[in-house]
Amino acid sequence: MYCPKCGKSDQSPETFCRQCGNYLPDFDQPAKKVTTPEEHIKANATLSMLTAVASLTLSILLFLIFKNHPDTHPIIYVTAGFLIAITAWQIQTFWRTLLLRKHFKKRGKPSKSAAENQNAPLDLETKPTNQLLSEADFENYVPATVVEKTTRKLRIKN
Repeated sequence: MYCPKCGKSDQSPETFCRQCGNYLPDFDQPAKKVTTPEEHIKANATLSMLTAVASLTLSILLFLIFKNHPDTHPIIYVTAGFLIAITAWQIQTFWRTLLLRKHFKKRGKPSKSAAENQNAPLDLETKPTNQLLSEADFENYVPATVVEKTTRKLRIKN
């Protein structure tokens, strides 16, 4: 493999160039699978429900274990309250995820013609460059100078 930056040969992929230090990816490996938004929504819904169930279970266990102990520290009840708040948050997140899933289902799948148009190659008309661009007008051409718009700031010494 050759380094695309410095051109040094005999390089290993997935390492750094021994001459310039540029990272050399392995272009022969397949690209990562693209995750669709529907898959993300499904994963979010599952994780939200699992988190809600776990936090609710933990808060109930804390209340049941420590409810009859006279020396229970108040931090136990605060922790249980936070777990209940986490449960409520995860339930509303799960609800919003379900609404989002319904939104994606309403969009529906694209029709066959739309899918065919998306995968079909574009038929672009080839034209010579001189037909695409207008002819250059050199009569009113003013060359840019290095000192253009910079001499105003200079002070003249007498």
